[in-house]
Amino acid sequence: MKALYFIFIALALVSCIKDKPQEPQKTVANIAYDDKVLVINEGNFGWGVGYISLYDPISGAVIEKYDQQQNSGNTLGNVCQSITKYNNNYYIVINNSGKIVISNTTDFTQKGTITGFNSPRYLLPITYSKAYVSDLYANSIQIVDLNTNAISGNITCMAGTEEMALIYNKAFVTCTNSNYCYIINTTTDAITDSVYVGKSASSLIIDKYSKVWVLASGSSTSSQVAMLTKINPISLQIEQTYSFNSNESPFRLCCNKTRDTLYFLNKGVFQMSILSSNLPNNVLIPQGSKNYYAISINPKDYSIYVADAIDYVQRSKVEIYKPNGTYITNFTAGIITNGFMFE
Repeated sequence: MKALYFIFIALALVSCIKDKPQEPQKTVANIAYDDKVLVINEGNFGWGVGYISLYDPISGAVIEKYDQQQNSGNTLGNVCQSITKYNNNYYIVINNSGKIVISNTTDFTQKGTITGFNSPRYLLPITYSKAYVSDLYANSIQIVDLNTNAISGNITCMAGTEEMALIYNKAFVTCTNSNYCYIINTTTDAITDSVYVGKSASSLIIDKYSKVWVLASGSSTSSQVAMLTKINPISLQIEQTYSFNSNESPFRLCCNKTRDTLYFLNKGVFQMSILSSNLPNNVLIPQGSKNYYAISINPKDYSIYVADAIDYVQRSKVEIYKPNGTYITNFTAGIITNGFMFE
């Protein structure tokens, strides 16, 4: 949540900042279930409400606060951090409220809540009945029973765990407070190893060759540069390390549907082949004066969705580009858009 660094400034300005004029919001009666984009909006930390917008890439229509419309105005809570689709459910992680809201995948109505977390971030399904939940402040990863919708145990780990990925009965876990990516044996639910990936790792992907890529943003206070690391998940050997310049702080690593191309934010959108021996020299989509905060690739047409959080007080602007970086369109989402789910 890079927005946390700006929250005190935002609070001081919120009484005097007026929203910029917004484009008229498009509305339609329905959006086709098989062609929609769920937009995750954090909301302001401590005093805002997180919510899900629904976007139709065909018509350009947006249903704002879709989750509230489908649940008689009931809100998700403070800071909508992430969403995972599994077992015909959406698991919506609500960070500051310390809970996970479960909604069905047919009409987004809420059907349950998992509570007892400190500051949950991401949910990773392990089996049909078990999932792991990373946590910003807890010195552990929580184990969740997906049948009872309750915490069933925990795995001791340094606080600051973020995105996770599952491969070969191993869960790879990033951690912003560490220099390592941790590996959990999903049969024993215990950390068995770790791999050095640099400071402040928070995102990772698995490519088409089943290699694990971890992006660490680095640390200016400890003079640790940002790093992109490719790991062999079987041997846990580092196959390649890419180091950024000292003034760079990349984040939000993601990939396309075929998992052969990487994308990340670094004061702009960068694109990189998984076969490249070097980091990309040229920015694909320049950020300019904008504040890019989220990026994802639509698997249907490979279009690039990037969110401008502006000042963390106004509603975000989502821009859509072709794979070559050519601008297509934009739409207004919610406050602090941090991610997308394509249906």
